[in-house]
Amino acid sequence: MILLQSPSRFLIQILMNRLQNLEKGVEMDCHSVEFDDVRYRIQFSTKEPQIMVLSMAIPAPPPETVFIGGLPLGAIEAIKLAYGGLVQILDPPKDGYNVTMKLNLSKLPTDEEKRHALLVKIASVREVVLGAPLRVVLKHLQSRTVAPDIDRLVALVHRPKESFFLLPQAEKVTVVFPMRFKDNIDTVLATSFLQEFVEARRTAGLNNAPPCLWSPSPPLELRGAPNQALTANAGFVTFVIFPRHVEGRKLDRTVWSLSSFHAYVSYHVKCSEGFMHTRMRRRVESLIEALDRAKPEVEKSKKTAHGRSFKRHA
Repeated sequence: MILLQSPSRFLIQILMNRLQNLEKGVEMDCHSVEFDDVRYRIQFSTKEPQIMVLSMAIPAPPPETVFIGGLPLGAIEAIKLAYGGLVQILDPPKDGYNVTMKLNLSKLPTDEEKRHALLVKIASVREVVLGAPLRVVLKHLQSRTVAPDIDRLVALVHRPKESFFLLPQAEKVTVVFPMRFKDNIDTVLATSFLQEFVEARRTAGLNNAPPCLWSPSPPLELRGAPNQALTANAGFVTFVIFPRHVEGRKLDRTVWSLSSFHAYVSYHVKCSEGFMHTRMRRRVESLIEALDRAKPEVEKSKKTAHGRSFKRHA
C-alpha cells in the first residue's frame, strides 16, 4: 500500500526553484489545493525577493472541535517551534485563510542537509498546523501523563465539518474515526477495505502496530459525543496508541498517519475502483474480440460481364 507523504510537492517545488535564484526578484502569486480542502497561497515580490508569504486555509471545523483564533489548539506554538526565527506570523491573516506567515528564506541554514530538512518542514505545514493538538496529546503519552486542561473526549478536525476523536489516558490514547463517504460505491469498497485492514493487523509481521478495530456502530469511547458525529455510513475505526508508538521519531510518523488516515483510505478506495474499472474494460474488450472471431465469414462471389453473379466450386 502507498503512504501519503507529509511534505506538499507543490510547496517543495516552489521553494527549490526560488532558492536557485533567491537574489533575483520575481512577482509570484500562486494557489494550490490539497486533499481534505487544505488550500495554500504563496506570494513573492520584487521588493523583498527573499521573503515568502505563505497563507493556509484548513477545513471548516464542526461545532464539537476547539479552535482558538481560527486555528486548532496549539497551532501557533507548533509553528514557532517548527520554524523558529525563520517565521513571522501575520495578524490578521489574509482574507479567506486561517494563518499567514512571512518566511525569510535568507535565514535558512547554510549546511545542505539541515537546509533540506527545514525546507521539508516548511512544505509539511499542514502536519504542523492540523496535527498540533494531536501532537500535544501524544507528547503527554510519551511521559505517561494527561494534560491537565484537556477534556475526556477531544474532537479534532480532519475534513470539512468532520472530526475524529481522541480519548487521552496516561497509558494509552484511543483514536476513533467515523468513516463517511458520499458515493455509495466508495462506501461499499471502504467498508470492505477497513475490515480487511483490521484482519491484516493480526498478521505476524505487524505485532507492534497499534491495535485496530472496526465496528458498524459507534464504540463506547464516543459516549458523550454529539449526535451528528455518531453517524458514519462506513463504520467506525478505532486505534489504540501506546507509548512505544510515539517514541523518538515515531511521534512525527504517528501524528501524520492519524491526521491523514481518512485521506489514506479514500486514496486506496479510488485506486481499487479504478483498478476494477480497468479490469472490466479489458474483460469487455476480450469478449468483443471473441464474438468477432465467432462471426461466420461471408462467402465471396464474382460477377459476369452481364452483371450476373456466380460462385466458383472446386
